[in-house]
Amino acid sequence: MFRPRVKTETLITLATVAVLLLAWEAVTRLRLATEVLLPSPRTVWTCFLHIQADGYKDHSLLQHLGASLGRLGAAFGLVVATAIPLGLWSGCNSKVAAVLDPLVEFVRPLPPLAYYTLLVLWLGIENGSKITLLALAGFPPVFIACVAGVRRVKGDLLLCARTLGASRGQLFLHVVFPACLPDIFTGLRTALGVTYSTLVAAEMVAAITGIGWMVLDASKFLRSDVIFVGILLMGLTGILLDRILRILEDQMVPWRGKNR
Repeated sequence: MFRPRVKTETLITLATVAVLLLAWEAVTRLRLATEVLLPSPRTVWTCFLHIQADGYKDHSLLQHLGASLGRLGAAFGLVVATAIPLGLWSGCNSKVAAVLDPLVEFVRPLPPLAYYTLLVLWLGIENGSKITLLALAGFPPVFIACVAGVRRVKGDLLLCARTLGASRGQLFLHVVFPACLPDIFTGLRTALGVTYSTLVAAEMVAAITGIGWMVLDASKFLRSDVIFVGILLMGLTGILLDRILRILEDQMVPWRGKNR
């Protein structure tokens, strides 16, 4: 029963993409929008091949993509190294939560551009300010997911582990942390989307490489074909990165979605 369902869903996904591409082609062929506003799929594909072969503004496409993914990866690693332990600690300790929760709730709704200028003043115009901006954008979703995961751990599980003689460390490692993994991965996937969407803002200041910078630079010259190439690349790489997280989740949380 499971395999045919997956195959059907895959076909539906492919059909959806095909319909969108056909609709895009139809709109451009019927000239319902100008080429500046909406370039045709063929124009975008030709632009992609040109950038792939000759690069954009003295840098290859691989260099632009590598610069963006490097900043994203550094920021995401920083989020994992800080938000997960602090979130779990906050969920386990109400006094720690009293300190960290107001700070996270203050930063969470702020638009990244609101404090990016301050980061540039404090950290300079190099990658430090950009990575910090991405990390601040991705920190709250993971932190909140970790806190929620700890608070959702069933009390019966904790009581059973204590009855069997589990120490506080064993209780955390063998009960609390595994129970929080589904929420942690949900937070990580959310944070990945938030950080990637902030990438364009991070590459606004003093950048000469990056997909986000390429999109911004192309917008100054009304190069909508380059803009579409950049947007499609960011979307596709975002899907790929999210897929990697989902594979890791399937490996580390095999019980998710199953009756226990």
